[in-house]
Amino acid sequence: MSDSFKPGAPDNELRRWWFATRNSLKGYRAVWREEAAFRSELIVLLLLIAPAWWLAESWLVFSLLLGVWILVIAGELVNSAIEAAIDRIGPEIHSLSGKAKDAGSALVLTLMVLAGLVWLGVAADRFL
Repeated sequence: MSDSFKPGAPDNELRRWWFATRNSLKGYRAVWREEAAFRSELIVLLLLIAPAWWLAESWLVFSLLLGVWILVIAGELVNSAIEAAIDRIGPEIHSLSGKAKDAGSALVLTLMVLAGLVWLGVAADRFL
């Protein structure tokens, strides 16, 4: 028995990966149920597949166009985690809670601006 063994804990890398994946899927389900912005951003990702295919002149550019929007979705996951943690603390209004939530929102906005710039850059490169 190893020194790091704990009853009930994953005892190998495959089990650890399995439990981490299961927890990640629980996180996706929770955010899907509770966050309209997350659902909207996933729908936008699906809608971007066809224009990205048309606009991209290589697999690399296609991956970049979709990948930059996946970063927006990842930012929304972080924002949702921040909001959940702050809401867990309590319903009272506090300036630090507001700063944390605003920073999470700013993260998503920044990633959306990045996505827009990448899409504009690819379009300009193709058509100008």
